[in-house]
Amino acid sequence: MHDQSINLWRHDHVFNEEKKGVETRTLVVVIITLVTMAAEIFFGWLTHSMALFADGWHMGTHAFALGISLLAYILARRYARDGSFSFGAWKIEILGAYTSAIVMALVGLFMIYASVERWIHPLAISYTSALAVAVLGLVVNVVCALILQAGGRNHDHDPSEGAHQHGEDLNLKAAYLHVVADAVTSILAIAALLGAKIFGVVWLDPAIGLLGAALILRWSAYLLKDTAKILLQREMDSPIAHSIRERIEVDGDSKITDLHLWQIAQNQYACIVSLVTGKGRSIEEYKQRLSGISELSHVTVEIYTCEACRQANRPCR
Repeated sequence: MHDQSINLWRHDHVFNEEKKGVETRTLVVVIITLVTMAAEIFFGWLTHSMALFADGWHMGTHAFALGISLLAYILARRYARDGSFSFGAWKIEILGAYTSAIVMALVGLFMIYASVERWIHPLAISYTSALAVAVLGLVVNVVCALILQAGGRNHDHDPSEGAHQHGEDLNLKAAYLHVVADAVTSILAIAALLGAKIFGVVWLDPAIGLLGAALILRWSAYLLKDTAKILLQREMDSPIAHSIRERIEVDGDSKITDLHLWQIAQNQYACIVSLVTGKGRSIEEYKQRLSGISELSHVTVEIYTCEACRQANRPCR
């Protein structure tokens, strides 16, 4: 058989759209974060401000997490047409988001440790310097959040709602959550510092630190749940699986004996359907039934004919 004839049955295995725009926005955010980090560390050292110095290194961990998201986009684009990946390299992005969620959880745990330590052993706070750092961090994170939001469409809801929308970019969501978590931490810090400075409520600082840590851990848990589900290919409870069964078994004669479904891109799935029938229908007929499910990009159908049902002219049960 000639290669030209074989090519008629081949199709492209690049299922995920290129995200050069989102990649560029993430790069801009990483650069802004690194510049802010360097400035805070330098001026913290120059002015002997430990608050500024410490926040600079905190921005370093923030830049590291955002760098994971950026690297995931770069690698996914680079290996998009690498034939060694059966269904493209999109899951590199999911792996990046999963790793970012772990980093976020570690930050939350460290915040709990630091807050408890500060509660047990309170230290004198330079409120003016600390407030300046918190305000600077808030401004930087708001700018970064706006930049990332311009490249996404699903950040107008509670970050804890999960990836219910099939088109959600979880790698972008991970980067966005890091920025939002840092912004929320800055807001809470400003509130705690003002409360301590004006009203002398010194326990507000560690208490609000614990509150911020709990919020970050909650977002991290939801992001881990969303990404782990994709990495572990837990899709059989998806509405798409139910739609496949309904369309295949609509005539009452065909019965699905085995179904495998997994996500291969943001809004794309692959499936293998094994079924038994007594009518001798063609593979193309069953693929036509599934063509109405727009999310299915790669469909394999296996047909087993039940001779007893065919001879008795009765549906398979």
